[in-house]
Amino acid sequence: MIKLRLLIVSLLIACFGFMAVDAVAEQDVESKTATQKAYVLEVRGPITPAVTDYIHQTLKLATQRDADMAVIQMHTPGGLVTAMQDIIQEILASKIPVVTYVSPSGSHAASAGTYILYASHIAAMAPATNLGAATPVSMSGRQKKRSPLPNFKNEDQDPSATQDTKPTQDDATAIEVKSMNDAVAYIRGLAELRGRNADWAEKAVRDAVSLTATEAKKKNVIDIVAQDMDDLMSQIDGRTVEVNGEKHVIQSSDMSLIEAKPNWRTRILMIITDPNVAFFFMTIGFYGLIYEFANPGALVPGIAGVICLCIGLFALNVLPVNYAGVVLLLFGIGLMAAEAFVPSFGILGIAGAIAFALGGTILIDTDILGYGVSWEIIALTTGLSVLVMIVLMGLVVKAHKRKITTGEEAMIGSEATIKDWSKTKGTILTWSEDWSAFSEEELSLKKGDTVYVIEKKGLKLKISTEQPEEEEEI
Repeated sequence: MIKLRLLIVSLLIACFGFMAVDAVAEQDVESKTATQKAYVLEVRGPITPAVTDYIHQTLKLATQRDADMAVIQMHTPGGLVTAMQDIIQEILASKIPVVTYVSPSGSHAASAGTYILYASHIAAMAPATNLGAATPVSMSGRQKKRSPLPNFKNEDQDPSATQDTKPTQDDATAIEVKSMNDAVAYIRGLAELRGRNADWAEKAVRDAVSLTATEAKKKNVIDIVAQDMDDLMSQIDGRTVEVNGEKHVIQSSDMSLIEAKPNWRTRILMIITDPNVAFFFMTIGFYGLIYEFANPGALVPGIAGVICLCIGLFALNVLPVNYAGVVLLLFGIGLMAAEAFVPSFGILGIAGAIAFALGGTILIDTDILGYGVSWEIIALTTGLSVLVMIVLMGLVVKAHKRKITTGEEAMIGSEATIKDWSKTKGTILTWSEDWSAFSEEELSLKKGDTVYVIEKKGLKLKISTEQPEEEEEI
């Protein structure tokens, strides 16, 4: 009990510490004597709630420390719509200029990354990078149907001047049309706010087109193409941007750069919101609870199961989850667990493994390439579950084959000693108790002879002088 209390207190202390710390750790990239300073964030991978938290905490810290600017170095295939919108709101509400820089060379800002670029006060890209492909995707993971834009003779022609540019009911459902139009209006509003190419932004949404860094600069999609961070600082020096309705002149020629790395709190958040990790925690959590229910009082499996399950549920709460996948996942675990308690010679276990694998495959509902539960994790978890099921089945079969050692059935085949006997009936001693006994034929027995119990009828035992053969149960 004392150990359990210490464990609970330790968990509470850890939770309060987890919530109390800052989400970023500062590290000087360049030590300069200038009073101007900029916080540099590095965003690599999908845009998730963890990235939103990282950007929010960094911008908050930069404002508190009187920083002059924030730079987001970005390489992303896209992300969740809600996370993207939260980041854009953070940028629009920022009290300091936010520069989004797609770098290093070979990086890209696809889908949600394009929206974030358009929302930034200054949009920059390194050579050999690209942006675009911002078409919204339905919750089922398939691309939304849409009517194509007409073929423009001049690529810079205003698409609004051409007829029949809207999706029709024949090409898409009403909800898809609303989603498409909402996305178009959203990115055009950002483009108009920052004075960037709104027509190309609409094409990026409707036709999923992309641009290289050089083309993006020519078409006024971005502001700067910079080789590296030094080149970026040099080019934005002296530029005037509007921050919260006020003009702000950037002075970056001699600016100190402070690298804002996510600390352990944000890193943990990034880890647990990874679909593979969430899937693993959910699985471990359910198996922990199943073990606790099967063995009440074990405590450790139950506590560990509840913790893992809470972490998994938190992750799924912020991820785009397909609830059919959740149902299949739970159904599969239930069937595999039932196999251990209600042996069906593998039928329940195999069906459970199939349902479990299918549930893991469709669990995360998103179009982000590579952002889902990997086949390796599904195969590993399913394989371990099947292995546990096979081991449990083996133990159950062995238990059925063992000779019964308790209860009335255990008396069958046991030795007994004659206390008194007359022809076909008498008294015997077995299991330290006196029993009335009988036989089907007359036996010549005397006190102290050894016989064997072959059957129990009510309060009498049927005996024989020959030991009965043991039968294995299967």
